[in-house]
Amino acid sequence: MEKLLKKYLPIFDWLPRYKKTDLSGDLSAGITVGVMLIPQGMAYAMLAGLPPIFGLYAATIPLIIYGLMGKTPQLAVGPVAIISLLVSRGVGSVSTPGTEEFIAFAVLLALMVGVIQFAMGVFRLGFLVNFLSHPVVAGFTTAAGIIIAFSQVKHLFGLDIQQKRIYQIVLAVIENFKEINVETFLVGALGIMVLLSIKRINKVYRLKIPASLVIVILGLAVSYLLNLGDKGVALVRDIPEGLPIFSLPMIEEGAIRSLLPIAFTISFIAFLESMAIAKALQRKHKDNEIHPNQELRALGMANIVGSLFKAFPVTAGFSRTAVNNEAGARTGLASLISAAIVITTLLFLTPYFYFLPKAILASIIIVAVFGLIEVEEAKHLWETDKTDLVLFIVTACGTMVLGVEPGIIIGILLSIIMVIYRVSYPAIEELGQIPGKTAFRNIERFPDLVMHDEILILRIDSQIYFANVNFIKDYIYEKINQRPDLKHVVFDSSAINQIDSSGFHFLKVMIADFYAKGITIHFVEVKGQLRDVMSRNKMFDEGKKCQYWLTLEDAVVFIRKAQKDITKRPYIFQANPN
Repeated sequence: MEKLLKKYLPIFDWLPRYKKTDLSGDLSAGITVGVMLIPQGMAYAMLAGLPPIFGLYAATIPLIIYGLMGKTPQLAVGPVAIISLLVSRGVGSVSTPGTEEFIAFAVLLALMVGVIQFAMGVFRLGFLVNFLSHPVVAGFTTAAGIIIAFSQVKHLFGLDIQQKRIYQIVLAVIENFKEINVETFLVGALGIMVLLSIKRINKVYRLKIPASLVIVILGLAVSYLLNLGDKGVALVRDIPEGLPIFSLPMIEEGAIRSLLPIAFTISFIAFLESMAIAKALQRKHKDNEIHPNQELRALGMANIVGSLFKAFPVTAGFSRTAVNNEAGARTGLASLISAAIVITTLLFLTPYFYFLPKAILASIIIVAVFGLIEVEEAKHLWETDKTDLVLFIVTACGTMVLGVEPGIIIGILLSIIMVIYRVSYPAIEELGQIPGKTAFRNIERFPDLVMHDEILILRIDSQIYFANVNFIKDYIYEKINQRPDLKHVVFDSSAINQIDSSGFHFLKVMIADFYAKGITIHFVEVKGQLRDVMSRNKMFDEGKKCQYWLTLEDAVVFIRKAQKDITKRPYIFQANPN
């Protein structure tokens, strides 16, 4: 029972071992991130098409649940830009942003995401996220960052723009250029400048000035003193005071069917983002243990319970996690303290945000998404892997042109296609012996290797299965046709981990065919697990047609000696009788 509690509720693991020396770090991190969450939460709620107060709701209960269940103590969970954008686009396709129905569907979406993530964790399906390759994720986040930035143009210019496509937003700004509210634009532009300046100061002087909080306070002061609300500047105005009341999300069958695709998309993207951050943290904290399925359960439960208190979907955020880590977070207590800061704000401070310009929240979002645009990754792929660069570009362009969901679907499909292509056309290398050595290397990479007219040595760097059998067959027979004096084909099997029934059928046919042509097959360095499977497929019953060796040197030396009785080999594999 105790082990189960520690496994599913890690707080029972770290709390009994909690040290007083950890308190200062957790306290500092919790307060810093909590303060950071207040303006960010409101900004991301606005991005999601929700009233600002819902960003604070999403920054309370989910943080508490993750603090109890999460295995990565530095991970800062809450509203994030990409997920907020997905909520806006997904729920916006079935309801009008800002309406009661839209809010109800956003909360329902959080419940759906939570159930999906929790179920994936229970059934240990964390590996499914591997179908999203890094170039696809980088391309998607880059496009999402650009889309998010353009989505805030209406708040930055004070325009009523309903269009969602980037080119439509640009055209709308041009058409309504004369209607731009100058005061709104100045507030937003100054907000961006101040935020960038503070980030620069923090970086140069290694300070921890809470840029978002500073700009919110400045925005409130300027708005109040200059009466910006009377000059056409959109303000946040009334924010409900108090904690969210427990209530079940509205369950509607039609809405569930409509929201299911975006729920799965958010579930995968949210988990992928959290795992990417967790892995980055592990490089700095060697004692951190990453348990993908427990992270899924923790995120899932955070979204499920959060939906009962009017939260929209959440996950870990890059910037807040970096701050949490730098501020000294040691345990899940940091998340609990952050939630306490937001709860205090909900209870006592919401009336003070009345005069906050929406342009300030837009500036916070725009500066935050600069970090999502992966320019350096694109440069790196250009220099190292053009194929992955194509994945990056196609996913990014598909997301920006067709939309968020089609873009990520295109990326996933391309990733799967690339996996199939690569395993269907594996690397096959012809080997030669290094003069005076027992080592064998690729003849295309090493000059002056020793080769023998009667021996062909090949290494297949892949499993042999139905998808690549024809390619392997064509390659081998082409090599055979180029070598009229060939008597022996030696397969270095060190890179082969698995052979399916199609593979064994191909091998048996090839062995018999080669034997009829006077060519003997030799398998070298066959792994134990593969030997067991070969035994069950009666591969050791081929007699003189097929031979097995421990090393390439054993096979070549034996062949070169031209022994008459080739069945008397120096090493016979012991197959597993089971």
